[in-house]
Amino acid sequence: MNETRSLETFTLIACLCVSSMAVAQTSTFPSKPIRLIMPFAPGGSADNLGRTIQSALGDALGQQIIIDNRPGASSVIGTNITARSNPDGYTLLLITTTYTVNPSLMKSLPFDPVKDLAGVSLLVSQANILAVHPSVPAKSVKELVELAKTKPLSFASGGTGSSPHLSGELLNMVAGVRMTHVPYKGSGPGVSDLIGGHVQLMFAGPLAFEQHIKAGRLRALAVADKKRSNVLPDLPTMTEAGFPGVETGTWYALLAPAATPRSVINKLNKAVVSVFDQPVIKQRMAAQGVEIIGSTPKELDQHIRAEIGKWAKLVKAANILSQ
Repeated sequence: MNETRSLETFTLIACLCVSSMAVAQTSTFPSKPIRLIMPFAPGGSADNLGRTIQSALGDALGQQIIIDNRPGASSVIGTNITARSNPDGYTLLLITTTYTVNPSLMKSLPFDPVKDLAGVSLLVSQANILAVHPSVPAKSVKELVELAKTKPLSFASGGTGSSPHLSGELLNMVAGVRMTHVPYKGSGPGVSDLIGGHVQLMFAGPLAFEQHIKAGRLRALAVADKKRSNVLPDLPTMTEAGFPGVETGTWYALLAPAATPRSVINKLNKAVVSVFDQPVIKQRMAAQGVEIIGSTPKELDQHIRAEIGKWAKLVKAANILSQ
């Protein structure tokens, strides 16, 4: 009997200690710089977004945010680093739509996208823009499709399974053409090769394209959305261009290792939401054609599950080969 009481007392003390440690961790978090892993190369849409909010998020948390670019394998390399990191809130991951496409494209992943990482917040979303190199004679999507029927064309993306990749495959399927996909380690290198004329076209968000379109280094043909872009209002939608159903975009979200204390995740979420509520950030996002979301952790977890199912259907319908 005494042994039973001793065990119960020990268990109670242990629980109280764990609870006290969690409270202490939350009250002191963050007490050092936070690493934000970017599983893409510098210069792309995700990287641009991360650097846009880097300073403001650091101010909201009272610590420096250090961006760590770890591109490769369609974001798998950087994601796996995060999944295996200490779950203390000091290692975060910025993901895009690619995160929920990879399970359908890859035969195996070194992590479970649902179980190994936890949502912090669904940050923003943006519709994709279809742009071509100025040397391409097509001035419209219809002219581009007709050109693709007579000569080989290639389209760049930020990696197999990325939103730009699936956008190109969707256009192939709807238009009945076969343009060749050229994957890069992030949209930044893809945009660079598009500007250099090494590939002929690419789908990407305004964050990656806007300055190059305005400078004449690229020509925009359409926006893959139901409505026109605030950034490029003269640009027709894909439906207006004659290809309804080609509506694609990219969302961006923040994750942490799954075992990160819920109190820490909630603190991170509160800081993120406060950043996107700042007038200067709102103006910057609007100017770049980005829609602010700022979800709760639970909403992001639900969104990820739904997106995995949605993209699985498209990958199968488009007959995109798994890796």
